Amino acid sequence: MKPTFIVSCPIDTYSGYGARSRDVVKAIIEMDKYDVKIIPQRWGNCSWGFIEDHEEDWGFLNQHLFQPQPNQQYPQPDIWMQITIPNEFIPQGNYNIGMTAGIETTLCKPEWVEGCNRMNMVIGSSGHTMNILTQSKFQQKDNKTQQVIKNIEFSPTTKPEILFEGFDEKVYKKTNEILDLPEIKEAFSFLFVGHWMQGDFGHDRKNVGVLIKAFLETFKNKQTQPALILKTSTGTTSYVDRYEILKRINNIKKTVKGKLPKIYLIHGDLTDEEMNQLYNHPKVKCMVSTTKGEGFGRPLLEFTQSKKPIIVSGWSGHMDFISPQMSVILDGTLEDIHPSVRNEWFIEGSKWFGVNVLDLNNKLKSMYKNYKDFVHGGKKQGNYAKENFTYTKMKEKFSEILDDNITVAPKKVDLKLPELKLPKLQKV
Repeated sequence: MKPTFIVSCPIDTYSGYGARSRDVVKAIIEMDKYDVKIIPQRWGNCSWGFIEDHEEDWGFLNQHLFQPQPNQQYPQPDIWMQITIPNEFIPQGNYNIGMTAGIETTLCKPEWVEGCNRMNMVIGSSGHTMNILTQSKFQQKDNKTQQVIKNIEFSPTTKPEILFEGFDEKVYKKTNEILDLPEIKEAFSFLFVGHWMQGDFGHDRKNVGVLIKAFLETFKNKQTQPALILKTSTGTTSYVDRYEILKRINNIKKTVKGKLPKIYLIHGDLTDEEMNQLYNHPKVKCMVSTTKGEGFGRPLLEFTQSKKPIIVSGWSGHMDFISPQMSVILDGTLEDIHPSVRNEWFIEGSKWFGVNVLDLNNKLKSMYKNYKDFVHGGKKQGNYAKENFTYTKMKEKFSEILDDNITVAPKKVDLKLPELKLPKLQKV
């Protein structure tokens, strides 16, 4: 009998955590060592129904889905895993695993550390993730006396592990099939992929506003101009969301005078195959990200397989797979989280990356003007990622992590006695 392995995760959502969940659960199923069950969870306001919309590729997950009914008792699983933020970790099994992309800043909440300490193992997506979780330390004090009641830090009894988010090498690769983009007339386009989240100008996590303004300022009034393609949203695919994105873009354009280069918005969900076609489009020459912090940075990894250059901030989770010798790294400094971004996760006292805008301008200009100088680096970066960060490599490492750390309670087995050759007895 196989050990029971229950995974609680946002597997059916259109989100980064949803993609991570599907890959991880698929890997566990393919190991063929466990009886796998999935408890689907929501993820913020991200769209739901990914599995039904992708029945051909992901319909096999349906046979592993179940929804616990209120007040219904289930046997304690041998292995329990939650793929979510650490404060939500609750042990439910004989062996308990928390998996998270962690935090994009320099400090996590004390509740996150306490959540990690409830589990036998915590698996982060990057070295950055695990460094923040294991190094964040707090003191809980009495409100009246201000004396320290307890210290909160990562427990030595919780095993920290790192498991990267491998790309699907069957999908993300060089291809002659391209996404139809007839509106784009420019032969050279920069591409950004990611959510445009909360925060005043210059303070949203992906730093989209700063990227747009730097692009406009760099190429305004030029005789020939590249384009900027934004594959973005605030988290949904609604018309209201699209209107909000267009409004933000237009507000930034109003602050820049002159003949401006074109900005194109791709809004709505694309399949993995369509994303790969976008990455391989001959008019898409380079991906650019001015991100302030990443738990991992999955789109950047997937783009590497187009073998095209990348311009990216030089800090946080994506630096596990981005090589400074192969990609263009943006300079910058760590800066305080702005009040417009602070929430229950991004707390006061934490910092993240702010790009040097002058350096960004220069590197955008250099990429456009001297593109051939960066092509070889893009190819090397793609080859490096393919050798080390595929789904297959991720599954192999995950299997090793489970084999090395998990001991499952003994199972009841049928007793099989050897066949005895006894002498035949004569009837009396």
